[in-house]
Amino acid sequence: MAASPTTTTPSGPRAPEPPRPPLLARLGRGVARRPGRVLLAALAVSLASLVLASGTLDRLQLSRFESPGSESHRVEQALEEDFGTGKHHFLLLVTAQRGTVDDPEVAAAATALEREVAARDGVAETASYWSRDGSPAMRSEDATQALVTVRMTGTVTEARAALAEISPDFTRTDDLIRVEVGGGDEVFRQAAAQAQADFVRAEIVILPLVFALLLLLYRRASVAGLTLAMGVFSVVTTLALLRGAAALTEVSTFAANLALVMGIGLGVDYSLFVINRFREELARGRDVPEAVELAVARAGRTVVFSGLTVAIALSCLMLFPFPFLQSFAYAGVGVVLTSVVAALVLLPAALAKAGHRVRARREPRADQGWWHTNSLRMMRRPLLYGVPALGLVLLLAAPALGVAFGPPDARVLPEGHSGRDVQEQIEAGFGQEEMDAVHVLADLPSGETDEVDAYAAALSRVAGVAQVDAHTGTYQDGQHTIEPGAAAERFAGEEATWFSVVPTMAALEDTPRLIDGLRDVPAPADTSIGGYPADLTDFSDALLERVPLVFGLILALTFVLLFLMTGSLLLPLKAIVLNVLSLAVMFGVIVWIFQEGNLSGLLGFTADGTLEVTFPILMFCVAFGLSMDYEVFMLARIKEEYDLTGDTASAVATGLQRSGPLVTAAAVVLAASFAVYATSSVFYLIMLAVGMAAVILVDATLIRGVLVPVFMRLAGRANWWAPRPLRRVHAALGLAH
Repeated sequence: MAASPTTTTPSGPRAPEPPRPPLLARLGRGVARRPGRVLLAALAVSLASLVLASGTLDRLQLSRFESPGSESHRVEQALEEDFGTGKHHFLLLVTAQRGTVDDPEVAAAATALEREVAARDGVAETASYWSRDGSPAMRSEDATQALVTVRMTGTVTEARAALAEISPDFTRTDDLIRVEVGGGDEVFRQAAAQAQADFVRAEIVILPLVFALLLLLYRRASVAGLTLAMGVFSVVTTLALLRGAAALTEVSTFAANLALVMGIGLGVDYSLFVINRFREELARGRDVPEAVELAVARAGRTVVFSGLTVAIALSCLMLFPFPFLQSFAYAGVGVVLTSVVAALVLLPAALAKAGHRVRARREPRADQGWWHTNSLRMMRRPLLYGVPALGLVLLLAAPALGVAFGPPDARVLPEGHSGRDVQEQIEAGFGQEEMDAVHVLADLPSGETDEVDAYAAALSRVAGVAQVDAHTGTYQDGQHTIEPGAAAERFAGEEATWFSVVPTMAALEDTPRLIDGLRDVPAPADTSIGGYPADLTDFSDALLERVPLVFGLILALTFVLLFLMTGSLLLPLKAIVLNVLSLAVMFGVIVWIFQEGNLSGLLGFTADGTLEVTFPILMFCVAFGLSMDYEVFMLARIKEEYDLTGDTASAVATGLQRSGPLVTAAAVVLAASFAVYATSSVFYLIMLAVGMAAVILVDATLIRGVLVPVFMRLAGRANWWAPRPLRRVHAALGLAH
């Protein structure tokens, strides 16, 4: 290391110049000198962000379960470009008030209904039992109900916006027919609308709830309000950033829900640690500017490391090639950035203005308190406390071994929503699912009728297939059952033809098996498979294919970051192992509740025996980042104490006493913020709320409160070990101070 620079005078060399203060210390000093200017600038940014944020929800978009570039996606593009058709997005369920759907007056009313919906803006194509030559797949088994299906134009957001106007107009009843709106886009349109309503309600509930919790913690309304203001600043500025991102790329509607909860949570978390450190420095006799500088320098380093761990976990969602998951990366990174700025710039300026009014009514001692006493007790008998705690964690995690992934359905909505009611009627009354037909595109000229006939018959023999429609007619169980009518012309092309394979209801419970069965049928030409079941299969396959890369990258980057913070190899490994245990608990909880259906009556949802894969992956990334957030808070304080004393047991006890109450308070605030969404009526938001609240509370108690001190006691001096070359790397990078 180079020597400090010296200067020479006539009387000889002068003393070395003092080293330049670290960046965070300079930041704290600068803010403390000009707090008024900083707060005015913050007010201007907040007002501008509020204006931008007010229009964010209207610019967020909806998504379908599609994998861009996949085989199924290419098939749908080809059908639209070459045949003028494709997947239909919603349906009208027509019920005859008396008689059957084959009665002339009912047929006439339904035909007029189809013409009416076909004339609406945004509608590209319609089909019905009556215009499809009486297709059995579009009529109920008792002949009292039949379907009109509709394909929309434009993006999914444009389609569902148009559907929001169409749906009320076509929910009607007269003397002849009752009409109800359902289908995939209608279900998820209703779910997204409910998620937006839940966002507004959560805003109303979360803010006073968090304020009340902070008031209990601080016993000072001004300090509680100041801390909450940092969370609000993070939410507002993140929503403004999301509006900017939405101008450049697709951002999901659900990203706003995550921004609200995490913005409040991280904004409060980081502020708790800065305020606590400011109070400590005042208690040591520092004046206000110096206390601000030291709070930013010392607590700020922990905040920066914590923010990096959360940002790493969430930014890895960008590696999934789906705008839906990428949206949460934008929201998560935005929340981290704005929360760190709030804690290290806005809050110190406010503390410089408030001064001693922020001091605690009673100054706590680092060598007294529940955390100090109990950590010493547990470290004296580590196995006595550690083994039962580990056993309880593993017991909570055990249901995760039975996780089963499956497709989403209308049960994402609660009972009473029309989208779900329509689907349940179809499942009860129809033996097959026309809306979920598989589209098989073959490079086979339609003039080759013998090959078309043989291939269609072979497809209809596959287990789980109700019927196959082709330009040569309709096939069931290998038999040609209906001669081609006018509706069959849509399958014919000069160089290619396509087949509509309608699955049974039961087959949709295992779509990969259905798709594999269709692909195994010998074809007379090159074929590709699309349609909603193929979309789901390709989407899940592409998602799961990236999971090892994403999870491995998160673990590797986190390990490196914690090594740079601690200089140890064992402590990052310990942190990752304990985080994995926390995540196992989360998966155990969501499997036991949301897959198996326990507590479904209390929480107001219906389980279907599987989990849709997207939200568990999202929850993994969010939970990993937040769990590591708490690990960094505790580990940084323990490392600081160890650097002073060299005594591991004392450092753990003192470090936990300094950080444990704050971690507990932060966990309660964040868990409560997530738990508010348990009152939602959207299945995914309920699962996110319960799963995240559970993992946060278990992590802050059993993991951080018991397993951390027990592990560090058993490891002893090995906690701080690293080979000499890596110690030199750590020292050279200068991240220890």
